[in-house]
Amino acid sequence: SFSPDEVIRKRLLIDGDGAGDDRRINLLVKSFIKWCNSGSQEEGYSQYQRMLSTLSQCEFSMGKTLLVYDMNLREMENYEKIYKDIENSIAAAHEKISECKKQILQAKRIRKNRQEYDALAKVIQHHPDRHETLKQLEALGKELQNLSHIKENVEDKLELRRKQFHVLLSTIHELQQTLENDEKLSEAEESQETQMEAEAKQ
Repeated sequence: SFSPDEVIRKRLLIDGDGAGDDRRINLLVKSFIKWCNSGSQEEGYSQYQRMLSTLSQCEFSMGKTLLVYDMNLREMENYEKIYKDIENSIAAAHEKISECKKQILQAKRIRKNRQEYDALAKVIQHHPDRHETLKQLEALGKELQNLSHIKENVEDKLELRRKQFHVLLSTIHELQQTLENDEKLSEAEESQETQMEAEAKQ
């Protein structure tokens, strides 16, 4: 069984991009050893060319890695900028939503006020205007003044009739008293005549 590090190492060795550097370094070391142990000049020159080729591949791979690294840095910066832009957009959206909520509340308040104004206007329309009302009040004032004069006249007439009735009652009372006195006087005279007649017969 292989350890996880060995499995990763094998995969990197098989992979040309991820593990190519390690393989090239191993080849470069082997080429250097062969170059040191080379017997002939041709073999040494061949190993030297292989080492240069391997070094070129390593430099190319390193340049490629640096380019990828720089590209990743730029991508990260770009992503950070996009993330900040998104955060700013979200914050602006929240502010806009809050402002829209305020506008909705204000619109509801205005609509409610308009409904109340319309209701009041309908109530006011069922009543006469101020000028007409003042004219009616003026006419009612004049009518009330006339009724007040009529009332005073009626009260004066009633007081006069009361006095006249009192005088009439007093006159009737005096007349009744006079009649009673006359009746008593007549009875006294008749009684006196009767007595005188009785005395004359004796």
